[in-house]
Amino acid sequence: MVKTIVINPVSDERIESCCTVAAGAIAIGESEALELSNAFKALADPTRVQILSLLGATDEPVCVCEITPLFSISQPTISHHLRILRDAEFIFAERRGTFMYYQLNRARLETLPDATRALFALPVTS
Repeated sequence: MVKTIVINPVSDERIESCCTVAAGAIAIGESEALELSNAFKALADPTRVQILSLLGATDEPVCVCEITPLFSISQPTISHHLRILRDAEFIFAERRGTFMYYQLNRARLETLPDATRALFALPVTS
């Protein structure tokens, strides 16, 4: 066990600490942390999780006009959720005439398990 003495800059009081954090304890860099936090924010909404589940159930792109009736929220709100998922690269969007079609980005989802393991400094499986 390593003991360190820290001086409290406010009171000049000496504070004894029983251990220190290793210099390399942060396993994720700033840019990767930002990317992961944005991904987790996109997943932090039940409606968005349900939209991903819906899109994951089909291999074909789904029109926003087919998604909206499945939820008890307005079309602009659905579009807002879809934009967040698109910005986080969880889905692809394709315009066909006046309608937008959405499809799950399966490659992006495959990166999440290893990214989560890296977050907690666990061995990556791939």
